[in-house]
Amino acid sequence: MPNRVYLFDTTLRDGEQSPGCSMTVPEKLRLARKLVELGVDILEAGFPIASEGDYEAVVAVSREFPWAQVAALARANTPDIERAAAALKHAKRPRIHTFIATSDIHLKYKLKKSRQQVLDEAVAAVELAREHTDDVEFSAEDATRTDWDYLEQISHAVVAAGARTVNLPDTVGYSIPEEYAALIGRMVRALGPSAIVSVHCHDDLGLAVANSIAAVQAGARQIECTINGIGERAGNAALEEIVMAFKTRPDKLPYETKIVTEQIYSTSQLLAQTITFGPQPNKAIVGENAFAHEAGIHQDGYLKERTTYEIIEPTSVGVPESKLVLGKHSGRHALHQRAEVLGFELNKPELDDLYHRFTAIADRKKGLRNEEIVELIHQVLGQTAVAAND
Repeated sequence: MPNRVYLFDTTLRDGEQSPGCSMTVPEKLRLARKLVELGVDILEAGFPIASEGDYEAVVAVSREFPWAQVAALARANTPDIERAAAALKHAKRPRIHTFIATSDIHLKYKLKKSRQQVLDEAVAAVELAREHTDDVEFSAEDATRTDWDYLEQISHAVVAAGARTVNLPDTVGYSIPEEYAALIGRMVRALGPSAIVSVHCHDDLGLAVANSIAAVQAGARQIECTINGIGERAGNAALEEIVMAFKTRPDKLPYETKIVTEQIYSTSQLLAQTITFGPQPNKAIVGENAFAHEAGIHQDGYLKERTTYEIIEPTSVGVPESKLVLGKHSGRHALHQRAEVLGFELNKPELDDLYHRFTAIADRKKGLRNEEIVELIHQVLGQTAVAAND
């Protein structure tokens, strides 16, 4: 299937590495169960050499979900790869994901190694990993700041050594879509059908999702991403945004995934309950305000026809319903609709009175709760009753 895109979820590995996101083994298991229900293709469960907890998490996920494709991260050295292989011993479909930096800035300041040394170590790591599993992924860390000729050389070498997936990450979120697409397109053409080209984009410039989509358009067929976009520094490409871009714009993005989109919101909520923070309110797809409308013009259009201001059906991502937030920008139409929902049928003079009372308070507050609106309605109806008696 040429338009099939595989989603490699790294919420439990890269996502967990960000401040406030560390998880216990039981927490990882709960989230892994939800990710399996969501339909991710590859579940990166941890970095086994990093800690005993990470090792145990990979073991536990592999044992609990033997039918899932479980990945473990390893640097390009023997101890890391052996540890990853041991952690994956219960997995029926294990993947060892090995990596080494390839940019000159990393080689000079971090690794203090030559390009040839790094190439040799990358090949040796893939060959060792292949002794444990047929499914080996190689990542060229900081690929977007790597010399393209060298990147092509090392990509060919690791595929010849047995890697089935070559990941070319934008490790520091440095690239822009046009540039990244050109890089990915070149490597896709260079490798042909010998390997899947994967991308792993960080959001330092707010371009992780855009870069990931541009890469798919250029021929990449695996995207590494996280729920809610959590991850190192500014985070990773958000799985939910990528999936819903594909689903909402098949005319321009005719790509298929296995994601059960109705599970997106509950997965996001479970992650938020597990770590120390949730998505910001205006976060696309899963934020509290993603399907909320406050401006009167928007509310009026929405009430007449939902698609005037919503391009995604909330239930398609598991959100129960849209919300009309009643604040100072709201109009009479939305206020009338809320009154009806609350059990009141107001005539035009009553609605006008309610609207003036409402806006007077809303100018001083961030929004009114239902009980406050009911109180105002009672005041209006009380005034009406007094006028009638007079």
